[in-house]
Amino acid sequence: MAQTIDERLDRLESLYAEQDHLIEGLNDALARQDQELLRLRSELENLSRRLQSLKAGLSDIDPAHDKPPHY
Repeated sequence: MAQTIDERLDRLESLYAEQDHLIEGLNDALARQDQELLRLRSELENLSRRLQSLKAGLSDIDPAHDKPPHY
């Protein structure tokens, strides 16, 4: 049975609405991931600076003059 123009139009409108909803959901997910990525980059930078600070503090210690704890 051949579809009428109205039936075809209704089907296209339905598909368009489904795709629009899907695209909106994907866009929301992408925006959340972008915010999480920015947060993680900031945290990584903070941890990297902290590690460099700790390394700088360790370089002041001369291991040749420190005895191991078992002595």
